[in-house]
Amino acid sequence: MTDREDPLGGIIEILREPAELKPGLTERVMAEIDRLPPAGVLAPSGQVSWWRRPWTIRLTPLRGLGLAAGLAVLVLAVYFGGRRAGARAAPDVPEVGLAATTGRATQFVLVAPEASAVSVVGDFNDWSMSATPLERAPGDGVWYVTVPLAPGRYRYAFVVNGAIWRSDPEAPAAEDEFGRANSVLTVGGS
Repeated sequence: MTDREDPLGGIIEILREPAELKPGLTERVMAEIDRLPPAGVLAPSGQVSWWRRPWTIRLTPLRGLGLAAGLAVLVLAVYFGGRRAGARAAPDVPEVGLAATTGRATQFVLVAPEASAVSVVGDFNDWSMSATPLERAPGDGVWYVTVPLAPGRYRYAFVVNGAIWRSDPEAPAAEDEFGRANSVLTVGGS
């Protein structure tokens, strides 16, 4: 059999000959491998991952103006979202209240910074929402009213913005015949 008949034989013979490597190649390759972190370990702090590399963002003035306008709309929507007329969302009105009695005068207090109107309703005013409005203290959203009450036991609640019924979280609770939560106040004799 000649070389022309078996072309693979010649190639196999060439591949069986030992390859000559440049001096120090093996040592350089092994040194580079030793410097790599083990599999599953994060890169050392000197190497910046792709998500931590600085990026350059280029905006045209028109796109920058559009982005600024979009952010302004988002901020205004979040700020004024809960201030719509007739909004009934309970989270806008914190449940902090207090009824304190001194002598025959009882002071009702509710902290409701987002409220536009607050009144107290109860046994003492025939549950009228217009009979006992609270006044807003300047600055911090505290609403208050002082009501003269004779000794006795009274049920009451706060009405915020003419629609949101709130019991006083600082007073004992009692449910009325309509299933609404009310608060209970006892005024002692003098």
